[in-house]
Amino acid sequence: MLRAHLARRCPPIHFLPVRATRTQQAQNEGQLTSARTLPIARSPQPKPSTNLWSGWLGGTLFATALAIVTTAPVLAATDDIKATNFLLDNGMEVVVIPDHRAPIVTHMVWYKIGSADEPPGKSGIAHFFEHLMFKATANHAAGELNRAVAEIGGSHNAFTFYDYTAFYERVAPPALEQMMSFEADRMRNLTLTDDVINTERDVILEERRSRIDSNPQAVLGEEVDATLWQNQPYRIPVIGWMQEMKKLNRADAKAFYDKYYTPNNAVLVVAGDVEPQVVKALAEKTYGKVARGPDLPPRIRPVEPEQNTRRTVTLADARVSVPSFSTRWVVPSYHTAKPGEAEALDLLAEILGGGSRSRLYQQLVVKQGIAAEAGAFFQGDMLDATNFTVYGAPRGDAKLADIEAAVDAEIARIARNGVTSDELEKSKERFIRSVIFAHDEQNSVANMYGSTLATGGNVKDVEEWPDRIRNVTADQVKAVAARYLVSDHSTTGYLLPKEN
Repeated sequence: MLRAHLARRCPPIHFLPVRATRTQQAQNEGQLTSARTLPIARSPQPKPSTNLWSGWLGGTLFATALAIVTTAPVLAATDDIKATNFLLDNGMEVVVIPDHRAPIVTHMVWYKIGSADEPPGKSGIAHFFEHLMFKATANHAAGELNRAVAEIGGSHNAFTFYDYTAFYERVAPPALEQMMSFEADRMRNLTLTDDVINTERDVILEERRSRIDSNPQAVLGEEVDATLWQNQPYRIPVIGWMQEMKKLNRADAKAFYDKYYTPNNAVLVVAGDVEPQVVKALAEKTYGKVARGPDLPPRIRPVEPEQNTRRTVTLADARVSVPSFSTRWVVPSYHTAKPGEAEALDLLAEILGGGSRSRLYQQLVVKQGIAAEAGAFFQGDMLDATNFTVYGAPRGDAKLADIEAAVDAEIARIARNGVTSDELEKSKERFIRSVIFAHDEQNSVANMYGSTLATGGNVKDVEEWPDRIRNVTADQVKAVAARYLVSDHSTTGYLLPKEN
């Protein structure tokens, strides 16, 4: 499954920050088709859309992403939900979030390996290997995990993103040890034959044809990514380029598996009706028996050069009925930003286009009535630099150029005049409240901790996030708008109907 990913309004095909879900960003394969990703299961696919945001950006992972919440190192602990973390002797980090409101447990294993870590020329290997993890091991036949989960009425899935790959099960507490045993087994004991490789490679090639090549929104999304990122591996689609996917083989898969699928490159997150001491004992009994792998070098990737041009990408397609646009800027993520900047970017996205109370929605959709949709999002949960996006589509007789000009004008207004103290405080309240509500979904809490720890953060980052949001000032919001949202340094994608 490609996560397409993961903001408060967006990616089960995968889990990531909701608004930031994109088909090409994350691939998620549902071994059990179920609800969306965050209800921790895979969510049903949304209906095809003709506009850039709904299709290209919002496409695949949607339902659960809603629960999965913000792009920040996402959730913070509430008074009654506190995380405990510890290391196993083999280097595997474990995080336990007790929640006894229902007899359910969410068990997730996050590997610190994603598509942005792939060797040159091997695009798609991370997502390909996610598929292969559901094959036979030395101890279990292919499909045995699926049957075990189905027999107890649970759900499970997996997803791949730029910076991580994750596998999860949602089951009753008595089944936790069995799930740990399955995951620990496939961490090292897969049996990869040429027949298995060839068959599953055909599956991912067909997935690319159906999800990307046949979808104009996804095609444009890939081209915009490749244009926005000049040096970063984020320019390469998570699912991979077709010509490179076709060449993936058993040797590629084995090398990838041996190097990255080790306990010291993984984070275990368990949330639900459990106690930390019980989880620790079970983790030592199962994962603790897996030998530590070689120490991996730091995840240092090519640095993005200074962006100093305005670039546009245009796709006209007969399947598109409503034109749309999306403009993106390279900005710091929570992992790379200076103190307070990522939080300010999150609140800027909320105030500018985060929902029905945002400036763009109120001005363009409600008051002027010229837009069918308009919004903004910040995808802060990345290991390296990330992007800030605004988008829109016209309504009725309005022109796409009018929507784009109105969005640009609102950005310029904030960069020049800032935001009011009232709208800043209300945006903070909405933002933090949505995070608190997300605690009602234990899987979204697990996802928040997992995605944060897999991208260089720690438990403290998660728990202190609400306070850091509360401390953001209006001057900080104005400053990030003026510094980063410069039209001359942007990349805009246009999705247009094809004229006869």
